Amino acid sequence: MTKNENGEKREPQEIDDETGLYVISVASELSGLHPQTLRQYDRLGLVSPNRTEGRNRRYSLRDIASLRMVQRLVGEGINHAGIKRIIELEAAMANMAIEVAQLRIEVDALLSENPPKNLNSKKITGKKKPEVIVYEEEK
Repeated sequence: MTKNENGEKREPQEIDDETGLYVISVASELSGLHPQTLRQYDRLGLVSPNRTEGRNRRYSLRDIASLRMVQRLVGEGINHAGIKRIIELEAAMANMAIEVAQLRIEVDALLSENPPKNLNSKKITGKKKPEVIVYEEEK
């Protein structure tokens, strides 16, 4: 536990990939891009860093990874509008993957509570028992 300027105790902040830690100069060095390029990407909506109360940019580890991806895509000849669309589609795909996983858990729970009576449950769940093949060496 640490103390703030007023001497009050406060809990340490938990840091994850989304926490804005890096000022623009550090993010610039980590990403290999000029600070003005980072500002342009922010204006275009390609990478949106967190903001402090004073409206200064704070880049997270995820933002740095996104900047590197944008840099790679630009190097491959994709324009900014195309990159923005790729980012949107990848985010939508990630959200759908999460939703599919949640639905799969629900379906599995329902099937375990109420197994189908007239169908083979192996066909419903798509799971087969693994086959074991034993090889013997010839003597």
